[in-house]
Amino acid sequence: MTTTRPLRVGLFCFDGTEELDLVGPWEVLTAWAAVSPLRPQVLTFSADGAPVRCAKGLRLLPDTSAEQIGSLHVLVYPGGAGTRPLCIDHEHLAWLRAQRVTTPVIASVCTGALVLAAAGLLAGRPATTHWAAFDELAALDGSVLADREARYVDDGDVITSAGVSAGIDMALHLVARLEDVATARAVRREIQYDPAPPV
Repeated sequence: MTTTRPLRVGLFCFDGTEELDLVGPWEVLTAWAAVSPLRPQVLTFSADGAPVRCAKGLRLLPDTSAEQIGSLHVLVYPGGAGTRPLCIDHEHLAWLRAQRVTTPVIASVCTGALVLAAAGLLAGRPATTHWAAFDELAALDGSVLADREARYVDDGDVITSAGVSAGIDMALHLVARLEDVATARAVRREIQYDPAPPV
C-alpha cells in the first residue's frame, strides 16, 4: 500500500472485548512496527478514551479516544460479549459507517463482524465470524455470504476473521498485504507463532 502519510492502525476496544481478539492482532501489528521501515503507528482507542474491562476481566487503558484517534489506514474491530449492546447502539453504528467512508480497511475479529453487519458494512459480501455466531450474523443481515470454513475473509476494504485466535492469522495477512509476505513471516517468527495445535 503506497501512502503519502504515516501508516496508522487503530484497534477499537470496549467493555466486554474478548481479550485475545484485541491483544492477538495488537501483538502482531506492534511486532511489525518494530521491524518495518514503514514504521506503522499502532494505537488502541475506546469511545471516550476511558479504560475498559474486557470479557474475562482484563483492564486496558487505551491510548486515546474515538474523537481524538484521527484518520486511520486500518481499523481493527474485535469481538466479545460487549459487541451485542453495540449492535443496537445507533450512535455507534453511525460512527462506524462514517469510519467506513474514510478508512481504507476495516478488519473485524470474531463477533466484531456482528457490529459490522449491524452497521450495514457486510451487506451482500462474504464474511466470517466465530463458529457459534453465524445465526446471529444471519439475523442481523441475511444478505451476508457467510463463510463457515475460512480463518479470515479478505473482501478488499473489509476483512473479517473467525473466532479469537483467527485474529492473529488475519493480522499476519494484513502485514503481508500492507508490506510483503517476507515481512509477515519475519513477524510470525518474532512472536514464535505456530498455528499447529498442541492437542
